[in-house]
Amino acid sequence: MAAKISNGENHVAKNLQVFARIRLGEISDVSHMHKLIYQLAVFERFEHLFEVIEESLSATLFKSPPFQSITCFILEVSRHPFPQDKHSKNLNYTLITKIVDVKEPINDSDSKVFKVGIAGHDIVVVGWVVGEIGIPTLSSSQIIQFFLAKQGFHVDNLFVREFYRGRGFGKMLLSAVATQDVKLGFVASIGFV
Repeated sequence: MAAKISNGENHVAKNLQVFARIRLGEISDVSHMHKLIYQLAVFERFEHLFEVIEESLSATLFKSPPFQSITCFILEVSRHPFPQDKHSKNLNYTLITKIVDVKEPINDSDSKVFKVGIAGHDIVVVGWVVGEIGIPTLSSSQIIQFFLAKQGFHVDNLFVREFYRGRGFGKMLLSAVATQDVKLGFVASIGFV
């Protein structure tokens, strides 16, 4: 049974199931990414240092194709199955979709701010993971990658919005990174800076 999620007034999951998907981030997601980064700054108590602007995100995150440099994964939820849209047909990445049983209702008062603009759908951005492809500098968390001289996806940031924490969404994001590493023949390199 799908969760009840309102159209943005107050995103409330009542039936304890939501549809979730992880897809590649794209330039049209920059506004949501900007808000996620701000929420991360608040979480880390660095909001007084927050200076990121959307234009710099666009220029930094999308100057190369996915999996050649910086790559973003976006996590979304909905009370309905996701539509067949441009994300379903992406040749660079196979969507990860899952029905998630949430243990208690989700009361997302920010859902209107994080609503994805697909007409007739209640899709909301829940989190993201961003990282870089490459052979990182030597660090204790990635010593095996260094010795094997193989590329990997190094996670720089992973963030799940407050209303969705503790429900397995962060684990779902990390699993997506590991799965993509395997598909690309990379060394699994989930390490944080």
